[in-house]
Amino acid sequence: MEGVARGRLRIYLGAAPGVGKTFAALSEARRRAERGTDIVVGFVETHGRDRTAALLDGLEVLPRRTAVHRDGTFTELDIDALLARAPRVAVVDELAHTNVPGSRNPKRWQDVDELLDAGVDVISTVNIQHLESLNDVVKQITGVRQRETIPDEIVRRADQIELCDMSPHALRRRMSHGNIYPAEKIDAALSNYFREGNLTALRELALLWVADRVDEGLARYRGEHKIRETWEARERVVVALTGGPEGETLLRRAARVAARSRGGQPQPSHLMAVHVVSGDGLRHVPPEDLARQRQLLAELGGTYHQVVGDDVATALLEFARGVNATQIVLGSSRRRGWQYVFGPGVGSTVAREAGDIDVHIVTHEEVGRGRGLLPAPAGGLGGARTGAGWLLGVLCPPVLAALLHLPVADELGLTTDMLVFLTATVVTAMVGGLWPALFSAVWGSLILNILFTPPLYRSTINQLDNAIALVVFILVGVLVAIVVDVSKRRSLQAARARAEAGTLSLLASSVLDGQEPLRALLRRIRETFGQRSVALLGQQDDGRWERLEVDGDRPCASPDEADALVSVSDSLALALRGHVLPAADRRILGAFATHIGIALERQRLARDAAEAKRQAAGNKIRTALLAAVSHDLRTPLTSIKASVSSLRSVDIELDDVDRAELLENIEESTDRLNGLVGNLLDMSRLQTDTVRPQVRAVGLEEVVPVTLIGVPPHTVCVDVPDDLPRVRADAGLLERAVANVVQNAVRHNPEGARPVRVSASALGGEVELRVADHGAGVPDESKERIFEAFQRLGDAPRGTGIGLGLAVARGFTEANEGTLTAEDTPGGGLTMVFTLCAADDPAAEGPAGDPAAPGTETEER
Repeated sequence: MEGVARGRLRIYLGAAPGVGKTFAALSEARRRAERGTDIVVGFVETHGRDRTAALLDGLEVLPRRTAVHRDGTFTELDIDALLARAPRVAVVDELAHTNVPGSRNPKRWQDVDELLDAGVDVISTVNIQHLESLNDVVKQITGVRQRETIPDEIVRRADQIELCDMSPHALRRRMSHGNIYPAEKIDAALSNYFREGNLTALRELALLWVADRVDEGLARYRGEHKIRETWEARERVVVALTGGPEGETLLRRAARVAARSRGGQPQPSHLMAVHVVSGDGLRHVPPEDLARQRQLLAELGGTYHQVVGDDVATALLEFARGVNATQIVLGSSRRRGWQYVFGPGVGSTVAREAGDIDVHIVTHEEVGRGRGLLPAPAGGLGGARTGAGWLLGVLCPPVLAALLHLPVADELGLTTDMLVFLTATVVTAMVGGLWPALFSAVWGSLILNILFTPPLYRSTINQLDNAIALVVFILVGVLVAIVVDVSKRRSLQAARARAEAGTLSLLASSVLDGQEPLRALLRRIRETFGQRSVALLGQQDDGRWERLEVDGDRPCASPDEADALVSVSDSLALALRGHVLPAADRRILGAFATHIGIALERQRLARDAAEAKRQAAGNKIRTALLAAVSHDLRTPLTSIKASVSSLRSVDIELDDVDRAELLENIEESTDRLNGLVGNLLDMSRLQTDTVRPQVRAVGLEEVVPVTLIGVPPHTVCVDVPDDLPRVRADAGLLERAVANVVQNAVRHNPEGARPVRVSASALGGEVELRVADHGAGVPDESKERIFEAFQRLGDAPRGTGIGLGLAVARGFTEANEGTLTAEDTPGGGLTMVFTLCAADDPAAEGPAGDPAAPGTETEER
């Protein structure tokens, strides 16, 4: 609403159900009402708790809105009436609640958002297990996935969050006293969700989440008020990594500092490592050393950060202040004593400029061992370029001297001659590197002295300015050669690093992607190193080698034929044919070999897991089938034999009524036996993947009546509109699936209850068929298990089936590219939901198959 200030949201966050968040919210409401605040209770769920309900006395309670959904009646928050009432404060319980379909908003937090926009302050409640980011963690802890969740951001935006907490022991005591759940649910709750370990973990989650929220508020406040000094609200340790060999010592020492500062193991928010990279990217750090240190940091419970900065000390301090660090851990300098002439060093600068941040300088074995000032003269440019550089260094000075003695160059002075020779030195440095350029500078200075500096053709110099010019020429030539050489080497290193990084990235993706990761790896190796072929060789027990996987032409059959060979394991080797690899490329090849080992291990584990799963499934089927044959199949056979024996007996006088009853028993037992055998055959077809549906456009108004044959009419209520879109399905398979589900629902619907309801509706490009009973229902954790073969829950009557009906129904439904799921019936019971694709083309048909006839035997649960 324009011109209206947005209301304020206060949330009582519960660490677990029953800690008293609703009680706290109503207590706050009573306090405000006593102070004269216009407050209305929009919606509160007391859950039958007398002390909570007593707090409503004296408060204005808004009547709830009644909603009808799927034959059930529900009450919801009347958002329109609450907006029309426009109180100063409204109490709205259970912020994560999902509204009944057809309501103004899908979620209650959206109703609350409307109230806030209208300028109404809201007091609400939510439990920690309903936060979206913690859903998976809560399921892992408690074994229960929360259906109703709320985005974390909605709760984070609250103006006030108050944690409602209680020790696990006290909460369990409240539960045992009947203050939370009715007596009949107490034992189940205490032994499942309300176990002490569960409550302790939920409590820790709530405390950490609120602590992080407080930390965000502190960081925001410091940023808004431009506060740079450290506030020691929480110890945070920053360790500076250079990538050098002392890094592991520093990390372990920093981890001990962080652990001592909080009395336990370091957390990611307490231990942080930072590596400063220069802006030009020329500082070289061995990547394997830094990777090893990052792995150690992860094991110690810390986090790794990388920042860019030309001044290491300044960048380190800026990072530490940005994360509100209280301590910095650095290593003693590795520089030698004479190198301090160039500056005090990073450690001294950080200690001087740190202010209120404590600085720990840690000694280590590398202290004073020095750092290299210049790159190694060898390597990097290759033999051909180095040879060309020496050739230029030797030939350029005399060639230039000859050119400068031509008549056209008579007017040029010594300064011009020196610039020409300096240019030759720079070109030599660019081609051949440092040492050819140094030779060119000295060699050129000698030629300049003898041929161009008076007295000519002698090595002496008469004029002071000529001597100074030659010295400056040598110095400039040497410095330019050093700069050009360093730049060239760093450029080559950067290019190679980029190429290696790209190669390793593609390598990782090759392992993770593709249908044949091993073949993809071999192809990547061949393309990366320009080889003719690559072969993965495996050594047999008798010592012979065989090719396990190859890529390219004429792959090697043994290690002796390879131009480049790298070992994958004791019995595996990677053989490349094409050309010999330089030493620098063998490091990347080693990484490929490691990933090949990983890929092979993944393939082996996948095969073992598939085989174990297949064997387990087979054992389960065999065991269940044996039980079914020994009991469920024997029961109708025994009944048939007993009836037939009675009919054939000559010692017993049977009247017509007795004979009719025995014949009826034979018929019923035969039908049951036929259904059992039919379900076993259907399941075998599903297990062997021999179901081939004949898909066509089918109308549910044609399928459903067929599925009700043999079902007492008064037990089922059908609501399938005639104008419903047709679905894509095999009519026979769909009839069998629906018949199994309907008969299962009728069997579990109590006597005298409302009849089983079979209804259908269209939603987008899908059609839903719902079969709802009003029986005891199924617990959430068992809703998937009832679709497994040979599964029967505890309420299943013995001798009524072998637990295949729902498994067959789901299998046939999925064969029709549909889904079959179970959900609760409002008011109690179980609803089975078929979701099928609507037929866009009525004439569309799938492959011919063998549609199954509708069955009679149903699932037990």
